[in-house]
Amino acid sequence: MTAGRQMPARDDVLGYFDTLSNWGRWGDDDELGTLNLITDDVRLAAARAVRHGRSVSCAWEIAVPGEMERSTTTCPCAADMPGAENMPVPAFHDDRRWGFSSEQLGITFHGNTVTHVDSPCHIFWDGTMYNGRSHSLVDATTGSAWAAVTAAANGIITRGVLLDVARARDVPWLESGQGVFPDDLEEAERRQGVRVRSGDAVFLRTGRGRVRHEAGVTHGFTQAGWHASCLPWLHERGVALIGADTPQDVQPSGYEGVLMPVHAVGLVAMGLWLIDNCDLEMCATTAAELGQWDFHLAVAPIRFAGTSGSPVNPIATF
Repeated sequence: MTAGRQMPARDDVLGYFDTLSNWGRWGDDDELGTLNLITDDVRLAAARAVRHGRSVSCAWEIAVPGEMERSTTTCPCAADMPGAENMPVPAFHDDRRWGFSSEQLGITFHGNTVTHVDSPCHIFWDGTMYNGRSHSLVDATTGSAWAAVTAAANGIITRGVLLDVARARDVPWLESGQGVFPDDLEEAERRQGVRVRSGDAVFLRTGRGRVRHEAGVTHGFTQAGWHASCLPWLHERGVALIGADTPQDVQPSGYEGVLMPVHAVGLVAMGLWLIDNCDLEMCATTAAELGQWDFHLAVAPIRFAGTSGSPVNPIATF
């Protein structure tokens, strides 16, 4: 897949930390990074992308057991719950008809299965986070005091664009280890009749979701995904957010000593927020059926104080 392509050298990729840097672009105290590109006008334009009124989820269901530890309490009659007689509301222990269930959940959402958003504090490079802040701002007890997921507390509302590279290559899915390059992105744009513009969220379909639906979760650290050479393209187009049906980076990356260049350069230098492990199959099917590859995107991270991300359910509305 690299034949005939001019590939950036390792030093070029390391140079992206400087040439693609957004440090100070929106002020020294900025924690939003590329989400600043989602202006009021961009959100208004996103609303105009709704032409059919059809919504689809771009997230996987979180499995129990598996990705989530869960303890469920059920109480068929709340009045029989131990201590009910001491509740300060008389109706609680007097009403014999209502019951309830509740849950206690435990989840590790980073990884290669759960659909989640990465905020800029998720990755360090040489001990530094986005906008030049030290890794020491992340405390083991209280979490991150800088660029945590709560920076996006107002949600991420923008135009989404699905680039179906598997479809553009006329294959059901990309094989593990196959990278996606800027010319793939532009070929997908050409075939789909859409163009990525400033403030957009770009979702990359490699077809891994189809594999996962048919064969189950795949394990290991070899996967298709964005090649590092896409980073200048994303910067030039003014992309605010990227998602993929993999954990983003093609693996192996092809660059010794740079394990995940899209994560590292994207989050640390660019402040580019990421949504890993999307399920883009229904989105792709809907887009092809409607002949529409852009949509209104709504992402609402949970306001977990000091965390480096959140499970999310991205909703695409066509």
